[in-house]
Amino acid sequence: MKLQQLRYLCEVAKRGLNVSEAANALYTSQPGVSKQIRLLEEELGVRLFVRKGKRITEITPPGEAALAIARRILEEVENLKRVGEEFSAQASGSLAIATTHTQARYALPPVIQKFRAQYPQVKLSLKQGNPVQIAEAVMAGEADLAIATESLALYDKLVTLPCYQWNHCVVAPPKHPLFKEPTLTLEAIARYPLITYDFAFTGRTQIQRAFEQRGLKPNVVLTALDSDVIKTYVALGLGVGIVARMAYDPELDKSLKAVDASHLFESSLTRIALRRGAYLRAYVYDFIQLFAPHLSRSVVEATLAGGGSDYEL
Repeated sequence: MKLQQLRYLCEVAKRGLNVSEAANALYTSQPGVSKQIRLLEEELGVRLFVRKGKRITEITPPGEAALAIARRILEEVENLKRVGEEFSAQASGSLAIATTHTQARYALPPVIQKFRAQYPQVKLSLKQGNPVQIAEAVMAGEADLAIATESLALYDKLVTLPCYQWNHCVVAPPKHPLFKEPTLTLEAIARYPLITYDFAFTGRTQIQRAFEQRGLKPNVVLTALDSDVIKTYVALGLGVGIVARMAYDPELDKSLKAVDASHLFESSLTRIALRRGAYLRAYVYDFIQLFAPHLSRSVVEATLAGGGSDYEL
């Protein structure tokens, strides 16, 4: 049995049983992948896949069991590599962060600036997406950690740690009639076209729920994954915007005015997510604490070792 065979097995499953796509991702040939999987099946004495002609159509029950073990083995191999890197090159390496646009644009810049000053030899990469995409990136080993809102806590394969709470604000051109209201209310907002986040974001669900609880149906004319896109179309006069409070900067957003909406919508909680069982380099712990000072290395290690219970604020 070879590690290569386990990698082929996992990649075929990851690519929806498409051997050609798996081969391309592994920089090898389709016949080579098929051959190695058949050799693995012969060694184990069971069929891992159901085939119709040359096409794989489903994973067998023994295949599911073997796949789960293969994934754990490959994760531990990566952990072994990180142990070696930790002691042979303590101040160098790489750190891949999966996050949303708002976090990357507004919350992370000062943290990354400090981290780069502390670890100039660590190569950083930001992988942006919606919360589902970034959670999947960490679970697949394509990112070391994810930063997003509460939805990260929905995945059993991830350990999550709370970072900070935030709320929304309403933005519109400075002379918009909404700002003449003595108090900002949901009823007043609902009278105008609305531009806000896509449903992939937890904050959007909270916005929708707030209107529904008051028996209101807002006229959402445009949704986006990106706070800056929302503000762009609000500035064009297409509607009133609801964005994360951190996404409004009075110096940069001079064409807009913002009003705090924390009294209208539930607060949201930004979390860091890590893959259960992952071995973290020392600089990953330092990055986490730069982003959330209360998350010391001892807190993170205790949470990772705690199995099913995540750390709470």
